Amino acid sequence: MSPHPVTRRSFLLGLLATGAAVSGCTGGEPSDELVIAAGEHGGFYLDFATLLAARLGGLRARPLETEGSRQNLELLGTGGARVALALADSARAADPALELRALGRVYENYLQLVVRADDPARRAADLAGRTVSLGARGSGAALSGERMLAALGLRDVRVEHHRLEDAAPALAAGRVDALLWSGGVPTPRLAELGGIRLLPLAELVPALRRAHGSVYEQVPVPVDVYGADREVPTIGVANLLVCRAGLPDAVAGEITRTLVSRAAELVPAQALGTQYLDVRSLIGTAGLPLHPGAAAAYRDLHG
Repeated sequence: MSPHPVTRRSFLLGLLATGAAVSGCTGGEPSDELVIAAGEHGGFYLDFATLLAARLGGLRARPLETEGSRQNLELLGTGGARVALALADSARAADPALELRALGRVYENYLQLVVRADDPARRAADLAGRTVSLGARGSGAALSGERMLAALGLRDVRVEHHRLEDAAPALAAGRVDALLWSGGVPTPRLAELGGIRLLPLAELVPALRRAHGSVYEQVPVPVDVYGADREVPTIGVANLLVCRAGLPDAVAGEITRTLVSRAAELVPAQALGTQYLDVRSLIGTAGLPLHPGAAAAYRDLHG
């Protein structure tokens, strides 16, 4: 009998290090750490990744603060992360050479086009000629926002790119007329502002679907969110947990089993009653193929 028996944890960590060495994508020594590219401070991405990292008992995992989906996918490509959170539209637009695979659909993101409560704008088209923050340059909101403006035919909007922590005070001070944020509702940083209002975006869904596929759908922002007295119809985009095809099957399976078995523990406190980590929709990955290790785990768990 070996004096150093192989535990499940050491087996999985060894797979991670070996996989990094084989892929040659880490740019340094092979690492047995599972880095999860997440999102901005104050958003669901980072909160979720922090909870997930803490519950992956068989792996040494760490959440990484980023600007969002597009930066996360870049980090997968360079080896700066092994797993990432990404909006479905960003994932579908990724370079095919990335060989992106899904581990699960985590929750529904809401596109939130925010103006001050006293702003005269009532629809997105009313922002013509005005200044709008479309999110950080590395965020999925930036891509969704570019597509939104194209669908509206707005070419004279002055576009800026700010993280939410900078865009929120800029909106309050009048330095930007609106900000676009993609996340759960309510987002605490926006709720803290007070005196804000969401513009409806659902009218853009047909044009976006014609141009970019079925990753976009109409979703309602509930009554009372940010003080609204009625639902606001907006655009929903699935948020996916993704990796590259080369992630070892056993590692992908371990992550997937954690998503299913510990779903209730992976909901950030700020999520409240929003659509979040529904085990029935985990495999609804917006057309992105499941990683084989994840698919095997789902079959084992649910047949």
